[in-house]
Amino acid sequence: MARIPYADLSAPEAQPLVQRIVAERGSVLHLYQMLMHSPPLAEGWLGFMTQVRQRLDLPGDLRELVIMRIAHLNGAPYEAGQHAPIALQEGLAPAQLDALADWGAAPDLFTPLQREVLALCDAVTREVHVADAVVQAVRERLGERRLVELVATIASYNMVSRFLEALQIHSDDPR
Repeated sequence: MARIPYADLSAPEAQPLVQRIVAERGSVLHLYQMLMHSPPLAEGWLGFMTQVRQRLDLPGDLRELVIMRIAHLNGAPYEAGQHAPIALQEGLAPAQLDALADWGAAPDLFTPLQREVLALCDAVTREVHVADAVVQAVRERLGERRLVELVATIASYNMVSRFLEALQIHSDDPR
C-alpha cells in the first residue's frame, strides 16, 4: 500500500495532463497517479522518461535488460512487473529475465555485450563510481552516443525505482 493516497485524477486542472499521459502511456499508471500530486513534476517526468524509453538510439533489448536488473537490485517489484512484458517484446528471453538475480552465474545466457552492459549497470547502481575499464568496454562496443544513453537510462531507472520504493507504490494498490 502506498505511503500516501494517490492524487485525484478527476480534478479539472489535472485533466490536460491526465489526457496526455493516457495518450502517451495508454493509461495513468500508479506511478503517474502518485506524481500527479505535483503536476509540474509529473509533466517533466513524463517528457523526460518518454525520451528515455522511446526516442534514444540505444537498442530496446539493452534498455530493458538494465531496467529489469535495476528493478532486481533495488527491490522494485512494480518496475519489474511493468517492464517484464516489454523486455520480452524487445527480444530478451524468459531465461535471461529469470537469471538476472545472479547473471554472473549464467554467463552463457547473455552475450558478451549484455554481460558488459550488466556489469556497467551493477557498478552505476551499487557503487556510483565506475571503473574506467567497465566504461571503456561498453564504449568500445556501443560508441559514445549509446554509452551516454545507456548510462542515462541506468541513472533514470534508478531514480524511478527509488521513487517507487520510497513511497511504496505497487501495481495492486487500490486507487
